[in-house]
Amino acid sequence: MSVDYEGITFERLGHASIRLETDDGLVIYVDPWGEVLADDPSDGDVVFVTHDDMDHYDPDAIEAVAGPDATVAVYEAVDTGDLAFDVIDLPHEGEATVAGLDVRTVPAYNDPDGDHLDEDGAPFHAEGEVIGLVVTLEGTTVFVPSDTDFLPHHASISADVFVPPIGGHFTMDRHEAADFARSVEPDLVLPEHYDTFEPIETDAEAFADDLADDGIRVELF
Repeated sequence: MSVDYEGITFERLGHASIRLETDDGLVIYVDPWGEVLADDPSDGDVVFVTHDDMDHYDPDAIEAVAGPDATVAVYEAVDTGDLAFDVIDLPHEGEATVAGLDVRTVPAYNDPDGDHLDEDGAPFHAEGEVIGLVVTLEGTTVFVPSDTDFLPHHASISADVFVPPIGGHFTMDRHEAADFARSVEPDLVLPEHYDTFEPIETDAEAFADDLADDGIRVELF
């Protein structure tokens, strides 16, 4: 299923892999993962990667989605030595220009005092391991926070389109994500990172209904 917003088509390929296409034909992928790709489209103009978990950083999937002149932009903490592309390093926190697009990077992690911890009591995603992305496309801001909890520094971010994880366990759950969405005040919310496997199964319809009560549009794309 795809969703259109202000001349941008959003498609959730599965899990946390998304594809965006503008009216001008610019194609962007975020965190493509081979397990959810149906084919090798080779049409991507820009590919973003937020961290090195296998379901987000997949060199074969990047190869599959990238067009011949693609720009690949990866969080600088990821070892990209196995990629057959020149890579633009994205900072832990800051601003960058990628293929003419304005990009803001935002720290993403699990609160070490929160609930999303492994069996040793460590956060699944420690501070410094993941970034979120705020990308501006033809005047529309798209915020992909990636694998994270809703953190204090997120309160400064607003966006037109918000693409949060909602599955819980490794990331924020649907209740945290709903609070996050209210903070961002987007026109459109497109949830991801849920129902791929048992630990992140959730009630996406309940998430959508919760935000609908606040007048926030949610599409389960």
